[in-house]
Amino acid sequence: VQLVESGGGSVQAGGSLKLSCTGPTYMFKNCAVGWFRQFPGKERELVSSIRKDGTTTYTDDVKGRFIISRDDVKGVMTLEMNNLKTEDTAVYTCSAGKRKLACVWNYWGQGTQVTVS
Repeated sequence: VQLVESGGGSVQAGGSLKLSCTGPTYMFKNCAVGWFRQFPGKERELVSSIRKDGTTTYTDDVKGRFIISRDDVKGVMTLEMNNLKTEDTAVYTCSAGKRKLACVWNYWGQGTQVTVS
């Protein structure tokens, strides 16, 4: 059992996409959930996260353009991506944390390709 992303695809620069990630609700009960992306030949990086109290984080280059949300009752998280740039092209993967000594990224989706041209 894992998380499942949807909503990726191809879009022109300046356009928008909304990624969704669904999974068992127990994966959403622990702590933070978030979105990562991976550029070719690069390490996966955290794009955005949202804690259970609603506190959000965004990497600098997506601030003001991306919006993360979560619905723990439905077991859904989303990433609304606006004013997309060619440099946003990457594989986007959702993740949910599991609380151990701290919140650790524990559950993962398979990834969805976002291509901006």
